[in-house]
Amino acid sequence: METADERLFKQEEADLLLDVMVNRRDVRGNRFTDQLIEDDKIRQILLAAVNAPSVGFSQPWEFVLIKSKEIKQQIKDSFNQENEKASHLFDDEKQKEYNRLKLEGIFEAPLNIAIFYSQNENPVLGQNSMPEVGLYSVVCAIQNMWLMARALNIGMGWVSIIDPEKVKQILKAPEKNKLVGYFCLGYTNGFLKQPELEMLKWESRKVTTEMIFTDTY
Repeated sequence: METADERLFKQEEADLLLDVMVNRRDVRGNRFTDQLIEDDKIRQILLAAVNAPSVGFSQPWEFVLIKSKEIKQQIKDSFNQENEKASHLFDDEKQKEYNRLKLEGIFEAPLNIAIFYSQNENPVLGQNSMPEVGLYSVVCAIQNMWLMARALNIGMGWVSIIDPEKVKQILKAPEKNKLVGYFCLGYTNGFLKQPELEMLKWESRKVTTEMIFTDTY
């Protein structure tokens, strides 16, 4: 017989969870320290990841932990190439701002993690109408990691300016796997009070009420 989960949470625990969410930051390379992350902390972060929701309980995520300087250098080379292309997407003033940003921490962070979507070869419950929900499941795992890392006072930064196919080759990933995210993790010299791009006025925060609708748009 199925039994209900008797674990109920108190309001102060919900408030604490929201506090972690609100204070989560995308940490750049200029804020990481060289302090190594303890193995038990890495296990906690990965445990949070694999307990994320996934369509049809498919658990389609795979993680590659990267500490090798040689592999980091290859990833950094891909970043440099893609970053050069990206800078030309902006006009003169915005391009100057872009070039001043520190957009990764591949070498500064003691740990890098590449996260892949491993597509199930068999039909997955709930995925036939929207096949992309498999990818979304991996994104849920990433969010869990980020929140646990922040709760452990460990910084985490997303490096999206890389060639995913080159990263797959460097890491010898299976052909069917898709890179969803490449992340840098490490202790920091402090978390910013606001997201860095908000502080730099690269983008402004959207008004919440303008993004919420009832029944229809």
